Amino acid sequence: METILIVEDKKSMAEMLKATLGSEGYECLTAFDGKTGLNMVRTRAFDLVITDLKLPGIDGLTLLEEIKELDPYIPVIIMTAYGTIEVAVDAMKRGAVDFITKPFDIDHLILKVRRTLQARRLQRENILLREEISWQQGGPEIVGGSPRIREVIEKIQRVAPTKSTVLLLGESGTGKELFARAIHHLSPRSDGMFVPINCAAIPRELLESELFGHEKGAFTGASSMKLGKFELANQGTIFLDEVCELEMSLQAKLLRVLQDRMVERVGGTRPVHVDVRVIAATNKDLTEEVREGRFREDLYYRLNVFPINIPPLRERREDIPLLIRYFIDRFSKEMGKPVKDISEEAVRMMVDYEWKGNVRELENTIERAMILTDGEVILPEHIVLVPVGVRETDSGPELEGSLEDVAKEALRQAESRRIRKALEETRWNKTKAAEILRVSYKTLLTKIKDYGIE
Repeated sequence: METILIVEDKKSMAEMLKATLGSEGYECLTAFDGKTGLNMVRTRAFDLVITDLKLPGIDGLTLLEEIKELDPYIPVIIMTAYGTIEVAVDAMKRGAVDFITKPFDIDHLILKVRRTLQARRLQRENILLREEISWQQGGPEIVGGSPRIREVIEKIQRVAPTKSTVLLLGESGTGKELFARAIHHLSPRSDGMFVPINCAAIPRELLESELFGHEKGAFTGASSMKLGKFELANQGTIFLDEVCELEMSLQAKLLRVLQDRMVERVGGTRPVHVDVRVIAATNKDLTEEVREGRFREDLYYRLNVFPINIPPLRERREDIPLLIRYFIDRFSKEMGKPVKDISEEAVRMMVDYEWKGNVRELENTIERAMILTDGEVILPEHIVLVPVGVRETDSGPELEGSLEDVAKEALRQAESRRIRKALEETRWNKTKAAEILRVSYKTLLTKIKDYGIE
């Protein structure tokens, strides 16, 4: 049972909140001043603190700062009857996860509590997963605590200590190379090289030489002997991304490597023994490729020893808030920008989005938002998303002016199309459309006016 501390100097209000949240299944304790509340945080663990802004002795903002000093992971929601934008911004800067103005609808508070505690649970699961996996120094970091990702991680942990060939299946942008690196780092081969090669990115006439190497004089321009990726990966792991793009002749050579652990350089006369673990990946249906005669059936069975399906982002939406914060932290360090948070509405926009480009698309969206924002918080206007169902052939923004100008125009067009679609779905019932879009009725009216939607 999750435990909530309510710090409120009005006893009737504190007891009402305690009873209401208690009926939702939470264990609730109360304190009637900031000092008592702080001492309670020092002596026991809480999953959430809800505190009034105006308190005798230590006020709510000071209490917030003291709690964050004790445990930066405890979420704090601030309540106040003196709500202003300045106070709310100040509270968020000091570490509050949310801000609510009295008098408030109790269902609204319950919703905020649920969302906050859900985010805390995901955060804890992610930390536990990182500790459980214990990546070596320099190893990959897998962010996520959803059941689908936990299932993938469990399979990775099972197969990593073996020599078995692994086939990673999943859409583009799901992070197949990241998971391949995780298998390598958890394997007995982690001291060896991890050698990735994208079979679709190298010209076909050069791919054989890249994979298997060549002898001096093997072809025009081969002025010296070159080791291929398989030899470079000896005692380590080779990752063949987009393996379905291999020509039939190269598929036959790859099959020999898997069967005999031997490679033959282009122009060579003797095979070379290699001890390499193969991890292959594709975003295509290999069984369909086999049926259509584009992929060797015997090679398919050699690769498909231990298949792992990497779920698309839209099938693990509960990981999106974690990924968002991970990318914000990463880009804030890389760009040297003091961006610390993201608004709840902006998070909702991204959780509801379809992410055809998966984690890679989410990463690019956050990077773009980091460029557009000048403050410490990413807001909805900084998030540029193309609504689901908009085809690549649809007209886009004019590609003139600065990157910021283009991004803003793209956002306007995307929002306008999404609002119009919601209005058409609800037969222009603005209240229902606002619910679908998860914005306030007032915000929807403002945007309808701004975009000239009729």
